[in-house]
Amino acid sequence: MSQEHSTFKKTLVNVLGVVYMHLKTSDGGDLYLTRFAEKYQELLDTKNWYEKEWFSNNRIRLKGTGSVFKVPTKRVNGQSLNLVVKNCRVGEDVPLNTHTLKEFCDAEFNSPWEEFFLVEELREGRYGPKELRIKTQHPMAIYVPPEKMQMWQSGRSRSKINRIRAKHPGIDLDILKQYKLIYRWIEGYNLPEIFEHIDAPKEYLTGHLVRLDKIVMSDLDKKGYLVADTKPEHIIISEEDSLRVKEIGNQKTAEAAGEQISLLNDLINTGEYSLIDYELLMRTAEHEKEVKDSRRHSYLDDQRDRFIPTPLPDFLSRIEILGVPYIYGHAESTGGHLWVVGNNARLFDYFLPERWRKTPTIRLSESKDVFYTLTKDNIHLVWKTSRVGELPDEWEEKYHPKIMKYGINSPFEEFAIAHKLKQNDVPCVYIRAIYMTGSSKIEKSLDLRKYETHKKFLDPDGYPILQEDHNFITIRGYYNGPDKWVAEQTGALYLPVDIQKAVKKGLIDERQCRELLDRVKDNLVKLNYDGSLLKANDLLLAVSDGKQVIRDESGEPLVIISNFEFLWELPDA
Repeated sequence: MSQEHSTFKKTLVNVLGVVYMHLKTSDGGDLYLTRFAEKYQELLDTKNWYEKEWFSNNRIRLKGTGSVFKVPTKRVNGQSLNLVVKNCRVGEDVPLNTHTLKEFCDAEFNSPWEEFFLVEELREGRYGPKELRIKTQHPMAIYVPPEKMQMWQSGRSRSKINRIRAKHPGIDLDILKQYKLIYRWIEGYNLPEIFEHIDAPKEYLTGHLVRLDKIVMSDLDKKGYLVADTKPEHIIISEEDSLRVKEIGNQKTAEAAGEQISLLNDLINTGEYSLIDYELLMRTAEHEKEVKDSRRHSYLDDQRDRFIPTPLPDFLSRIEILGVPYIYGHAESTGGHLWVVGNNARLFDYFLPERWRKTPTIRLSESKDVFYTLTKDNIHLVWKTSRVGELPDEWEEKYHPKIMKYGINSPFEEFAIAHKLKQNDVPCVYIRAIYMTGSSKIEKSLDLRKYETHKKFLDPDGYPILQEDHNFITIRGYYNGPDKWVAEQTGALYLPVDIQKAVKKGLIDERQCRELLDRVKDNLVKLNYDGSLLKANDLLLAVSDGKQVIRDESGEPLVIISNFEFLWELPDA
């Protein structure tokens, strides 16, 4: 490892399921190294390939591209590496210059994180025929230089960046920064280059070139992917096989062209090729659906077993806060932090902000930021912006002085209360995760009491878990039945309805609504909790078939507490 790199802290981070080694470069930039770069860390030090004079003098612009270069690294310890360095075109206009692109007129260039994720997934080849493998370049690193461009230099539009953020939520894209994707160079030639050595009429060659391209695209489709700008230039034959094709042509026989085409046909049909250029790579609709369904079923099993410890990756940590166990890690795509309830590390990825933050939502409250969403993994969640650090609204302050006395609970206090109540057999919505945003919040915190009382709770990096300059979002399950029951169900699940709406729907009457609310408050007092400020819309009923209220073991309607913002644990008598 170079001296420049070794002085900086290296951390493992997870973005869209791909694990990177993240480090700050000597020029103040950010370098994210994949598993393929592990033994080439020193060669990928930016001073060994991106140093200004070296890069300018040694780069070769690849034919037909505007911002893709082949560049060798400097020789270090007798070793060098040929790289492909390309500027990510995320947010730029996609040229509609091919028939294929016209069929995908809404295509957007992948973000760097999305591109590497899809390439890694394609390489693993879990979808489609097991015997079929698509070879690709090795994705080595993502480099983000420290400099910022002027808006006119970026070639990006704010509307496109916003659309991409909505499509790939949680990905932190700076519209004024460059993102350089670094792949390992494949020694070989693309199909059009090879066809230049076949002596045959142009129409004959064009027909075979199109046919071979279609075979490769068919292979890609079988594996569950498509490329919106398919080109024969993206199909690479190895240097050794390319030499075989050329040698046949050098014989100058009448049959040479046919033999060359036959050899290329064999190579393509047996998968002896590599596919490059992934900026418009995407899953097919069928593959996308299967991934969502599969992840949802795995998720339900893991939630059922969330308190059973699993092996812990290096980039995650275990931490207990106020009696609640969490899996803790960074949401590198946004610079945020994430605490996922339980001891099951497999659950962490489901709650990364890119899985739920910008998926279509339904607002559940007219006065608060509470939203229901179906995540990219087909999981029903409810997320809510915590009001910790805020003073109560004027009507709330008048409603009861206890809010001013105790303050609005922190997300960690909310989860601790829900966890303890659950242990005492009090039905509550399922607490899932707490997310701290990477960006600073605009409004200042006015009530600093919770930040003071939480200073003693530190994350594994040594910082207070509750930071007044960041927003916090609590994520809970959309209650549709007990976790164990839901994991085993293949039919309809329960529907949650707050008891206030239940009256309007005719499921219960006003008298039952008051009785249910009073019963919950009385039960909380017995457990040393003050739930006097709970309102009818803070309690849920579970309803099956749209009209049948689920009942508990005593025959009473099952009532689930869904709001812990103004619910406080009392001192022991």
